[in-house]
Amino acid sequence: MQADATLDLELDPGAGKVLNPRIQPLRIHCMDCTDPLLQETTPAQARAIRRRLMERVADADDSHLTIASDAGQWLAFLEGVAIKPLRERDGVLSYLLRLAPGARLPPHRHPQDEECIVLEGRLRVGTQVELGPGGYHLAHGGALHASITTETGATIFLRGAVPEASQLLE
Repeated sequence: MQADATLDLELDPGAGKVLNPRIQPLRIHCMDCTDPLLQETTPAQARAIRRRLMERVADADDSHLTIASDAGQWLAFLEGVAIKPLRERDGVLSYLLRLAPGARLPPHRHPQDEECIVLEGRLRVGTQVELGPGGYHLAHGGALHASITTETGATIFLRGAVPEASQLLE
């Protein structure tokens, strides 16, 4: 390299924009690129420098959405059921439902696929399926969904269409 040159740090193509579209290409201006330390950097050292740099870039990215467990607001949804909306975009809602022991969600239809993960407690879907913590259930769009009940109470994460009273069949 020549003295007083500009060194471009090569990221994977598009990596900067994937990490954060506001990040401009990274450039380091070398006052003395004939420095033996720069010339003696091994590929392993360069990868380590790159990893540390990328970690700092990622750690400084404030575009993520984080909601602590004690933040947000639980709202009454149905008798014995509370909802905590997390994120809504283009008609898709990520949310938590907290069902009290004995609570019941009536049969309903889903206008689009809905994914459910049980976080706490036990959940029964109709008479065929029972799920505990870590259990996953996918209700396909347009399908009729049987009643959801819990004897123990449960907290579940769901991602699907924004729930509306018109989807309930009772």
